[in-house]
Amino acid sequence: MKRPIGAQCWRSFCDSMPILLITRWLIILILAAYALARQSLTTWILFAMVAGAEVGHDWPAFASQLLVFSQIFLRLIRAIIAPLLFATLVSGIAAHSDLKKLGRMGIKALVYFEIVTTLALFIGLAAINLSKAGIGVKLTAAPNAESLAATHQTAADVILHVFPENIARSVAENQILQVVVFSILFGIALAMVKEERRRPLLAFTEGLAETMFKFTNLVMLYAPIGVGAAMAYTVGHTGLGVLGNLARLLATLYAALVAFLLMVLLPIAIAARIPLRRFVRAIAEPVSIAFGTSSSEAALPRAMESMESLGVPRKIVAFVIPTGYSFNLDGSALYLSLAAIFVSQSAGIHLSLGQQLLLVLTLMLTSKGVAGVSRAAIVILLGTVSAFNLPTEPVFILLGIDQLMDMARTSVNVIGNCLATCVVARWEGEW
Repeated sequence: MKRPIGAQCWRSFCDSMPILLITRWLIILILAAYALARQSLTTWILFAMVAGAEVGHDWPAFASQLLVFSQIFLRLIRAIIAPLLFATLVSGIAAHSDLKKLGRMGIKALVYFEIVTTLALFIGLAAINLSKAGIGVKLTAAPNAESLAATHQTAADVILHVFPENIARSVAENQILQVVVFSILFGIALAMVKEERRRPLLAFTEGLAETMFKFTNLVMLYAPIGVGAAMAYTVGHTGLGVLGNLARLLATLYAALVAFLLMVLLPIAIAARIPLRRFVRAIAEPVSIAFGTSSSEAALPRAMESMESLGVPRKIVAFVIPTGYSFNLDGSALYLSLAAIFVSQSAGIHLSLGQQLLLVLTLMLTSKGVAGVSRAAIVILLGTVSAFNLPTEPVFILLGIDQLMDMARTSVNVIGNCLATCVVARWEGEW
């Protein structure tokens, strides 16, 4: 008795399609349905990452043709970097022209911000060098490796390269450090201008910053396509081993953030005689908001209210916390140094101690332009790795787990700013 034609076709299909392959694609279809139901960008990025990895694994030849879609995303991101840094830094500096009136409080706050964020950068640097989470990815980035290895600069060349000769050229060539230096000097100069003449330019930079945030949101709508294409291309060339590296990176970040809390913020709180139990109770709600939304700005109103209820005068709260949102994002700074070295390790590019210190110096300035909004750190990271001739493919891969990393680093941002408010109040004797 002959089997029906339909049964023969089904058996032939099953013979040609391994059970594991069918199972994987069924899981991807379920994830796609979940993403449609949630309508969440994070869920869509996760789906794109999984689907891209599967496409790269099953059809590597086809996946190699998808690189153009990730490059489109990279170009859009690069278009954001210079105006975003300029707008956030200038408005952040010029808006606080009363630093001269506030005197020592402003100086102490800014010095505190710089010391703590620098410590965060070095902890991130140490953590990734210890875990070596990026080693083993083996990306195809030989041209970048050659260009970096062929660069021999004296100390004078490095110092001279920091300062812009032509700001338009710096923007066109994506020289992030030069853009930052120009923006800082421009912001200081604007702060020295009389109020009536400063106001129009300040309004323009604040409006430009808001516009670039919206621009970033629009570009992020394309992120699932860019991430999926980058993941497919990477897995097609390197295999699925890259996913294990991402898990190690996530564990490294969380361990580094915990070390920063215990080794830096806790000793500062003890030295400043901050009542720890009351402080923890006060920050519990704003930190939970930051963790859930991955946005420091979402927690800003509650954080300010909590610090006032803790006993910090309103004038100190109103100055330190908003300023800290531009200059004291500890979690984001730690993440940036950690992720940048992860990128170099993924590409098989060894950065010397001097190059790593230069990278930290660059991030010390560029991290001041990181806004308190979700995924802004990715924009700064892309600009920094491009300035150091590092490949961008690992940055796209990071987007797949960026939400999990963003929740932790944003929570540390809020904790750091709340503690800074208490420390400044204690210094000023106005607790």
